Amino acid sequence: MSLSRRTFLTAAAASSALALLPLDAHTANASASSGIRPWGSAAPLGAASRGARLTNLAHLRFLLAEVPVVASATHTTFGIDTSPRVLAPWTYADTDGAGGYRPVGGGTKDPTTGYWSQGAYNADDIARAAVVFVRDWRATGDARSRDDARDVLRSLAFLQTTSGANAGRVVLWQQEDGTLTPSAIPVELPDPSDSAESYWLARTVWAFGEGYAAFRRVDREFAAFLLSRLHLALDALGSESLSRAGQWVRSDGRRLPAWLIAGGADATAEAMLGLAAATEAGDARSRRALQTYGEGVAAMSSDPARGWPFGAVLPWTGSLGFWHAWGAAAPEALGRAGALLRRREWTASAVADAGTFTPQVLASGGPHNAWAPLPAEAQIAYGAHGRVAGAVQAAAVGGEGLRVLAGLAAGWFFGANTAGIPVYDPATGVTFDGVETDGRVNRNSGAESTIHGLLTMLLLDANRDIARIATSITGLRSFAGLRVIDAENARLSAGCEVVRPESGAWTGEGNLSGGAYVRVPRGESVEFDVTESGGILHGLIWRQRADAGDAVWEVFRGRKRLWSTRTPAGGTGDRGLTEADGMLVPQPLGGGLPTDTVTVRCTSRGDVRLDALVIQPAVASAVYATTTGAAVLYADSTLKDQRVAPLAAGSGRSYDADGASRGQAVQGGKVRVRGGGFTITRA
Repeated sequence: MSLSRRTFLTAAAASSALALLPLDAHTANASASSGIRPWGSAAPLGAASRGARLTNLAHLRFLLAEVPVVASATHTTFGIDTSPRVLAPWTYADTDGAGGYRPVGGGTKDPTTGYWSQGAYNADDIARAAVVFVRDWRATGDARSRDDARDVLRSLAFLQTTSGANAGRVVLWQQEDGTLTPSAIPVELPDPSDSAESYWLARTVWAFGEGYAAFRRVDREFAAFLLSRLHLALDALGSESLSRAGQWVRSDGRRLPAWLIAGGADATAEAMLGLAAATEAGDARSRRALQTYGEGVAAMSSDPARGWPFGAVLPWTGSLGFWHAWGAAAPEALGRAGALLRRREWTASAVADAGTFTPQVLASGGPHNAWAPLPAEAQIAYGAHGRVAGAVQAAAVGGEGLRVLAGLAAGWFFGANTAGIPVYDPATGVTFDGVETDGRVNRNSGAESTIHGLLTMLLLDANRDIARIATSITGLRSFAGLRVIDAENARLSAGCEVVRPESGAWTGEGNLSGGAYVRVPRGESVEFDVTESGGILHGLIWRQRADAGDAVWEVFRGRKRLWSTRTPAGGTGDRGLTEADGMLVPQPLGGGLPTDTVTVRCTSRGDVRLDALVIQPAVASAVYATTTGAAVLYADSTLKDQRVAPLAAGSGRSYDADGASRGQAVQGGKVRVRGGGFTITRA
């Protein structure tokens, strides 16, 4: 069960205070013609190299429960008269410490009624479990997966309200005896859960779209039912987000689309995956909705040349300084919809996210849940899957390098994480619920983690070249990404004041680094010592809505000033769709730092709320342990070609940001890294 964004942000603030590509002849020939030996060919690499499937549905099936359902005036499902039971996965599963698991519902359980304060099952996980079974059936032809897909889709349909003011929307929670819980404790928005569009409505569209496409040739009656329910969902969306199509709102100085589902490119992207499947199956109404929503999601793209968020598709109109890994299906959705509707600018956004942002994510230590705006929080399967799926989809229009990146990203499941252990077990189908930044492992295995682990394994089984890379990785040896110097830890002139807001680190749109900022009145200054050769500097100021003057940034070697620039301290204007006045977004200052230590001085020409100085390495990196030695990712941040000393022995290829191969990686004892691109070497 994924958190609502409001719940997620509360948790994040608290923590801070503390179209798939199968391996075919084309793929094989591409590797051969590039001169690259197959990844890890010098030694056996486990299940992927032996041809065994990585996808194992055993744990997901363990989570499935038979749920009795009774038709009412507002809730029913396909075949309820003859089959009054459906299948739904339990929300959570707690480890018993001995390799077994105990299913658990959401919230606390009332010992008298037997009801959970939220519910035993939820629409979010039911919808995504249906996608897993549908995709497994289509990949393997397995009749059991087909039947499971049918009964889980029937379960989802029962949660959809069929008449009245909330028709088409979806109730989130359900008890063990089939009773629906429209209003849960604690309250989640919308409340009741079918009173407005939601993440679970978006995921319902995803499941119904993929289900319709899968069943339309083998069970026309059931497929027609799924299509009718998909259209019913579109009716509901038509009264909300779709009714605002083409409306833009200026927010913190940026023009943002007002027609994203629940204000999110993340939710909308998951709906787009279902709409794309239905469009491919010939549904004209889904095609129109896909076109509309694709325009909105594409508008959340970023330009890698302008700094943060380094080419990522932002997930939320509520903040221009917040990206989260969970639910980050936007690049996958834009890549698939862009190819389907022939929208090159959409596929370009998908490629930028995969080829520019994903290397920065990997060099930060992996798919941390939040960049708010700095990378932090635990790592979970939901976020790891998004990086893999986006890169695989982008590779459909980009180069082979994106497939290698997908393999590195998928290595998270096999040991390339902060814990250094596999978090997915092909023998059982268990995916752990996550790893913390300090390496602690949550060994529970609830529905969401299980589902996104399996969605990743289905991708790997369909792309064996990527699977061979992923399964060869045994750990993450080191990484070098963004470095942060909090302003309160720098040298402050006498008039500066360290401020720790009583409300905590969360500003309403992002997290203050270290939970504090420095108020720098006019004429006062803060000095930082920086040692990163060639690094790029970003100033992190909590900008105000009204004009607050400027910050003057100067870089000195000794007493000699090398360069200077200015950034605004305020002037963000009306917040529009965002959640709070002002914004907390790193502002690029400049790069080309010399090899020795420099001093960076920030002087206020107004009222500056300075949070931190962020240093981005000229070449970010991640070093992986594999079954055949070290593999290294080098990612350029300067947009200029680089030649750097190797971090480990090996050979490989240099790639442009779109994944196009640009020759051998190592020449003259140096590693070549293309401007804005990346290089991958391996022993």
